[in-house]
Amino acid sequence: MLSLNRFDSSKAEGLEPDVASLVARRASSFGASSVLFYEQPLHIVRAEGVWMHDAHGRKFMDVYNNVPSVGHCHPHVVEAIARQAAKLATNTRYLYDNVHDYAERLLATFPAALSNVVFTCTGSESNDLALRMAKKFTCGGGFIVTNTAYHGNTEAVMAISPSSFRDRVVPAHVRTVAPPDGYTDPTGDVGARFAADVQAAIADLEANGIRFAALIVDSIFSSDGIFADPPGFLKPAVDAVHAAGGVFIADEVQPGFGRTGLNMWGHQHHGVEADIVTMGKPMGNGFPMGGVVTRREILDPFCQETGYFNTFGGNPVAAAAGMAVLDVIEGEGLMRNAHEVGGHLRAGLRALMADFPGVGDVRGAGLFTGMEFSRPGTREPDRDTATYVINAMKTHGVLIGAAGAHGNTLKVRPPLCFSRDNAEHFVDVMRTVLAAR
Repeated sequence: MLSLNRFDSSKAEGLEPDVASLVARRASSFGASSVLFYEQPLHIVRAEGVWMHDAHGRKFMDVYNNVPSVGHCHPHVVEAIARQAAKLATNTRYLYDNVHDYAERLLATFPAALSNVVFTCTGSESNDLALRMAKKFTCGGGFIVTNTAYHGNTEAVMAISPSSFRDRVVPAHVRTVAPPDGYTDPTGDVGARFAADVQAAIADLEANGIRFAALIVDSIFSSDGIFADPPGFLKPAVDAVHAAGGVFIADEVQPGFGRTGLNMWGHQHHGVEADIVTMGKPMGNGFPMGGVVTRREILDPFCQETGYFNTFGGNPVAAAAGMAVLDVIEGEGLMRNAHEVGGHLRAGLRALMADFPGVGDVRGAGLFTGMEFSRPGTREPDRDTATYVINAMKTHGVLIGAAGAHGNTLKVRPPLCFSRDNAEHFVDVMRTVLAAR
């Protein structure tokens, strides 16, 4: 997935001197692990709201980064983190009022049965923990994911993240299924098709002596190309999972915290209840924190076996950051904003389809939109146009990225404070860029 948007260090000629120097320093210190975005990397020095600013005074509208979910450097979140860090910042082995206040407020956003939370530091760690809980609860070891899923970078979650491997070959205990894509395959019922594929994967695991444990999906299928509609398409697959004795893990690192607009959590868009919910990046608006929410009967056996603890997960500074994010989502009406502005944005992007036949589809929910490029007159993926648009938009001061199996779908994912004016500016720049193609 990273290769879709990755800077190619072999094409570093012509970089601005400060950028070239930083690229060289980064390559020297980080080695092959260094990943940068865009054909011309950015030297970013500050940000606020939906805007990022580079070292040369240029500003960029950020419609790609879901880490600052309520806006870059939101003053309420910044102040909460600073105030708590000045008072107490240590490990989780003590009792703190704000951690318990935050846990109770977070759990109140879920159905009553999802009564327990385990705090972590990252989404990867949350998904790793969820896999371990599922294995213990079901006594199984087989997992099902979508073809280009991404769930993190520990050894266990890399195994269920086929988009992280160039050949997309997964280990023997993992099965992949096609995402619920109603664009490239518009025939039939996407929910029924997805459920049938999940049932076939379960049967194949069992036929090979691997007991089924869980289906895990990012509930807006962001790495697969963003698929949200029709609402409810996940339910038949979740029913099949439960009928087979497995659990459903909803990875909410990307669609969670109100991003899909009408619901706090992406899987609620489909009227299903997850057995385990995982969270990460948006939880602290840039402060590293994550979490796992589940039922007591799933958590207890795991803890009895492992004696699990986490030194920094749920520390008082993280709790302050998390509480402030919930304050902003509620106090600024960001879920309603995501729903209304997201709909306005997609309407504007769909209007471009009349003039630019290469825009094959515009889809999504809330402030999470996929814009797919196809060869005109077909539904064949057009990665070249997507790559052109990503870099041309950056030239015009808009930051965006790509997703999907072929890298031909733009992932439009701005902070939840994105306004109608911001949306209209984005559409105007998109029109300019497409007209210059």
